[in-house]
Amino acid sequence: MNGLWRNPWIRGAVVLLAAGGVAMLFYFRGPNWGMIGHSFASVEWRWVLAAVGLNLLSVLVRAVAWRTVIKQAMPPPHPSFLLVFSAFSVGLFANAVLPGRIGELARVAVLSRRLQQQEGIWATLLGTVFAHRVFDLVSAMALIVFVVSTAHIPDWAITSLIVVVVAGVALFSIAVLSARQHYVSDLGGLTSIRRLVRLARHGLGVMREPGQAALACFFQLLGWTCQLFAVWTAMRAFHIHKPVPAAGLVLVLMNVATLFPLWPGNNVGLLQAAIALPLNSYYNVARSVGVAFGFGLQAIEASVGVGVGLIFLAREGLSVAMLRVMPEATQAEVPEGPREPASLRTEAERPRARVS
Repeated sequence: MNGLWRNPWIRGAVVLLAAGGVAMLFYFRGPNWGMIGHSFASVEWRWVLAAVGLNLLSVLVRAVAWRTVIKQAMPPPHPSFLLVFSAFSVGLFANAVLPGRIGELARVAVLSRRLQQQEGIWATLLGTVFAHRVFDLVSAMALIVFVVSTAHIPDWAITSLIVVVVAGVALFSIAVLSARQHYVSDLGGLTSIRRLVRLARHGLGVMREPGQAALACFFQLLGWTCQLFAVWTAMRAFHIHKPVPAAGLVLVLMNVATLFPLWPGNNVGLLQAAIALPLNSYYNVARSVGVAFGFGLQAIEASVGVGVGLIFLAREGLSVAMLRVMPEATQAEVPEGPREPASLRTEAERPRARVS
């Protein structure tokens, strides 16, 4: 699937169709653009700063969750929090400016550059990203349950939410079952999908430690809670004084709209429509205000993802062009032959990682 997306003709056709649909939506059901300018002129900046701070806190605690997963997947010494946060931030930046969820591979690439002495480090880190995303789905399902029980859900979003829930349950089950298989067999001759499943087992050590798994899940839930209140404070910045369930609805629809990023900028235009129309239908928020809020909310999130990501991209000596050529997940380097669990190795046998 990733190979098809890299085909420029296929990618161009999908982008044109999606962009054309968004343009038609704004043309026929578009807002008063003069009122959008007025909404921006009356923004309360103290609430904007609060939303930026909450988004930054969300990134921090989600990076803590990923480091918790990493610590269970490899022997000590473990990468420092600053190194993990750097890789995580570069991944957020890549997801924000490039299509195709390149950021997931980017954060693995950044961290593996600093841990090259670890055996099979790419495969291990790829598995930790998989485990981290599984906990992300658990948090997403908790948010969906909260929104479904407290707010209206547009019909067009229901199918996507059902897919997310089913995928979350399936991936969590796969992660738990795969984590029980401590040894890694030869990967030669496997299909791409089966190969990815095998690779994921390298980083699923956290699933064998209920306490650490609960801790990682807690940090992910805390990160999503910070995002929820970041959306709520951003609504107040645009004078949308609605309850927390309305912010939950916006957060859910944001994630649905960006589930498959079709073009750089996390589907700008489509995201604003996905936010403004339900707010107008269910909470009587003027479309112009909803669209302005959508642009403002996306800018607030980008200020953290892109701003912090650029800082750490420079720190790592990387460029956007280098992010575009991230290797395929199926090209991950894996250790040869069976490997013992890290807990059974002696101190003398454990490879030492370079930590910065």
